[in-house]
Amino acid sequence: MTDLRALAERHLTEAKADKNGRSAHLFLHEGPLRQTVIALVGGHSLDEHNSPHAASLQVLAGHVVITSGVGDTELREGELAAIPHERHGLTAVEDSVVLLTTVKG
Repeated sequence: MTDLRALAERHLTEAKADKNGRSAHLFLHEGPLRQTVIALVGGHSLDEHNSPHAASLQVLAGHVVITSGVGDTELREGELAAIPHERHGLTAVEDSVVLLTTVKG
């Protein structure tokens, strides 16, 4: 079993110490399923990148924006959204931790 709160706290601490303001950990890899905790310090981003086959993003703490060509999606703690099926980025409005769930096709 994985303690998401402990992972979130640890990676947010690591993100604050990182020059790029981020930390991530793939903690579940089962067949095509992947789950990753990503921590971003407020004001930092993950640059635009390709979308996986299927994915969702749940905010465990903070406030983030998923940016894409079809528009931005703001998410706050406890909210969940599908990742757009196109290139997209992620920006932390404030110190944030998200749970990325992907299915590789």
